[in-house]
Amino acid sequence: AVCSMGNSTSRLYSVLAKTLSSGAVSQHRDCLEQLDPIDPKDLLEECQVVLQKRPPRFQRNFVSLKKNTASNHRPIRVMQWNILAQALGEGKDNFVQCPMEALKWEERKCLILEEILAYKPDILCLQEVDHYFDTFEPLLSRLGYQCTFFPKPWSPCLDVEHNNGPDGCAMFFLKERFELIDSANIRLTAMKLKTNQVAIAQTLKCHETGRLFCIAVTHLKARTGWERFRSAQGCDLLQNLKNITQGAKIPLIVCGDFNAEPTEEVYREFSNSSLNLNSAYKLLSPDGQSEPPYTTWKIRPSGECRHTLDYIWYSQHALNVNSALGLLTEEQIGPNRLPSFNYPSDHLSLVCDFSFNQDPDRLL
Repeated sequence: AVCSMGNSTSRLYSVLAKTLSSGAVSQHRDCLEQLDPIDPKDLLEECQVVLQKRPPRFQRNFVSLKKNTASNHRPIRVMQWNILAQALGEGKDNFVQCPMEALKWEERKCLILEEILAYKPDILCLQEVDHYFDTFEPLLSRLGYQCTFFPKPWSPCLDVEHNNGPDGCAMFFLKERFELIDSANIRLTAMKLKTNQVAIAQTLKCHETGRLFCIAVTHLKARTGWERFRSAQGCDLLQNLKNITQGAKIPLIVCGDFNAEPTEEVYREFSNSSLNLNSAYKLLSPDGQSEPPYTTWKIRPSGECRHTLDYIWYSQHALNVNSALGLLTEEQIGPNRLPSFNYPSDHLSLVCDFSFNQDPDRLL
């Protein structure tokens, strides 16, 4: 079988420029195993060549949140991001202030990769991934990540002409840092009915500490008027996670686009769960109790949409948040909002550094 993604670190352009044809997907996994590792610096340089006519990437700083607690291991960096499905960005979302030129996949994928490479997550949780097999799996597997994808059963991407297949959730973790112990693909239910929304939950073992933890990614139902539906999906996900973590015996991190403001019931369900979860980005607020003012900001024909919808939840009895990546300012985002030539998605990436609590039972 001929691998269409290139097979040497000196010919990375073939990796970025080409995508798998549908006929090649059947040979996909065999092909991936034959590919050489990529040096992330080489890939970043190649992305920057493709992006040389675009404005430079926005600068964001990490905010230290670490209290006076010693950690005996390297932090675990987790990145959460709704990257905007290509088919939806070009075909359905109607970002009226964003030029179509800014949404071209050949350049936008490099902006997405540049953001990932800049923050070097140990674990990456993505939503609205519709270029998994031709872009993210072949590239990130060569960067040392183990990759998992779970598409929506009825993806809206399939309604768009010239789509690249269904969108879904994807999870990636560095094999040098973690071992996969268990993995579950969860189709969320609401009122006992299966829905179009999904989650991935994986139990990992940290090589350095020997500790187990569970990482989950999800993307709940969108749109106003579906609050009760999201609440039911959240309850179903929490029940699944209670079973997987043996009732919070295993520490938990949940990343997702919940499509819900902090005022919604599903947010309260996560806040009040017996899993003892807290939202990491609350810790950026002066009192540690308030979510950021926005994680998505866009302009559609119906008007401007500025909402907080994206979260990283964590077991506060077992994990500490050492730092969190600050959000883009309104000035950085600019009057035309997102996406743009500067930024590839309508959602901001969230990045946190976690460490294990040395005495995980003290708050239980």
